[in-house]
Amino acid sequence: MAKKLPKVPVVVVGMGWAGSIIAAELTKAGIKVVGLERGKERKMSDYLMVHDELRFQHRTELMQDLSKETITSRINGKMRALPMRHYGTFIVGDGLGGAGSHWNGQTYRFLPYDFQIKSMTEKRYGANKIKPDYTLQDWGITYEEMEPYYDTFEKMAGISGETVEFYGHRSNPYPTGPMIKTPVLEEFEKATKKLGYKPYMIPSANLSENYENPDGISRAACQYCAYCENFGCEYGAKADPVVTVIPVAKETGNLDLRTYSNVTRILNDGTKATGVVYVNTFTGEEFEQPAEIVVVASYVFNNARLLLNSGLGKPYDPTTGTGVIGKNYCYQVSSGYSSLYYNDREFNLYGGAGALGIEIAEFTGDNFDHTNENFIHGSGIRTTQYGNRPIANNNAPIGTPSWGADFKKQSIKYANSILQVKSQGASMPHKQNYLDLDPTYKDVYGMPLLRMTYDYTEQDRELVKYMAKVTRKIAEEMGPDHIDTVGEQSPFNVNVDTNTHNTGGVIMGAEPETSAVNTYLQMWDAENVFVAGASAFPHNSCFNPTGTLGAFSYRAAEGIVKYLQQGGSLV
Repeated sequence: MAKKLPKVPVVVVGMGWAGSIIAAELTKAGIKVVGLERGKERKMSDYLMVHDELRFQHRTELMQDLSKETITSRINGKMRALPMRHYGTFIVGDGLGGAGSHWNGQTYRFLPYDFQIKSMTEKRYGANKIKPDYTLQDWGITYEEMEPYYDTFEKMAGISGETVEFYGHRSNPYPTGPMIKTPVLEEFEKATKKLGYKPYMIPSANLSENYENPDGISRAACQYCAYCENFGCEYGAKADPVVTVIPVAKETGNLDLRTYSNVTRILNDGTKATGVVYVNTFTGEEFEQPAEIVVVASYVFNNARLLLNSGLGKPYDPTTGTGVIGKNYCYQVSSGYSSLYYNDREFNLYGGAGALGIEIAEFTGDNFDHTNENFIHGSGIRTTQYGNRPIANNNAPIGTPSWGADFKKQSIKYANSILQVKSQGASMPHKQNYLDLDPTYKDVYGMPLLRMTYDYTEQDRELVKYMAKVTRKIAEEMGPDHIDTVGEQSPFNVNVDTNTHNTGGVIMGAEPETSAVNTYLQMWDAENVFVAGASAFPHNSCFNPTGTLGAFSYRAAEGIVKYLQQGGSLV
């Protein structure tokens, strides 16, 4: 039987970016917060001298343990879903900081088009442009309304970047300038400028210079060591909840941080939450934590799963189209890229950073005419220099055997002589792509696992074909000796690493019939429950989601303060 603890004003489930930002803002406002994190405590010193590729990239030490909790996956509703047993497409964080500790740091804003995508698409192209099976909707808020929250997040994280004319209005420039433009990025820059495009440096949470944020947190500049994704940053140069917002919350004395605390249920009476039940993963003890407000901030999959296992919100039904929890799960489309092989040129590919890159904006969102295209939205076209690592760097042209003498010869030959022109495309929601509870598989606590039903759509395949032509054209201008272009989208495979960005399942909107939360991320069906994170996005843009996740976390914190003062629905 669970041990019942004293009631608290706010309990936050998950201490990654969303939960940590909300905890910091509430505690600064004098509000007592209990922060529950299922993993262990982390601090920056834990990352000192641990450039261990085997430990962190291949054995995924910073990730959720899939032997204890995973998802099941299938590509359509006629199939039986099977558990994901090793990481491929997703890298779900575990421990203090969550995915905010092991991310790469690419920090975009979504476009004004994203927030009003349905109405803007219909206005420009007519209602028939959006096919009936695509459950596209506006977000219930505009970019202009979100801009101040973006600005707050960027100042907290010290985002390095440069203003881009194709995107929305900015009230302030980025707090730090763009990262170093390496010879690799200069190759892309020269080629795209010749083709008439306007390249810009990718906005980065890897600091380009030393920086002190408005909360007084000082961090050092990036060393370009190449150990970003799947790794914590030993310099603190990569913005991470552990080095930015969690110390601020702790300093107030209002944060009760409990690690090894895995929440299994949200207690509720059908209209309001009364608290949560969690298990201490170290001792096995079970606790009941009553609270006035419950903030669910435990990643896309875990947010939806926790609500479904707790009976909060109406589950989505793909047959009738009714219900909202699990609806509009989206991913991203990363095929359409071109690989460039040089026989007589070498680059320093082992130096780099997670957000070191250059991109063009002309094919993002609705920045180009879609009248004669069988898709909407677009892709960021880019070259990045993350930095290669000794074990995983074995690139060879398509058609090379995957093992043996020829594989060794080709991978050695091109170890420092391969570049890529990449495409990261938007993901539109489809009525047959959704999340629900698996009827067969359970976790170590006996709770049903989350089941993901997802495959790429015709929209995705058409987008890939279009963008492959763009990346090929840029690649040819860069003058390599050989180009491989991936011009077709293969069926989805949960075990293949193509992208790591998941959105949807607890989406926001203007009305409860089509959304789970309002624009403060407050549940329509339970006014004292706020569900923060990319689970709130009704579709996924062509950009990395963290900047938008962070902006909405600041808005949610503002809403929670209002709710504590006045109660009721905030919208």
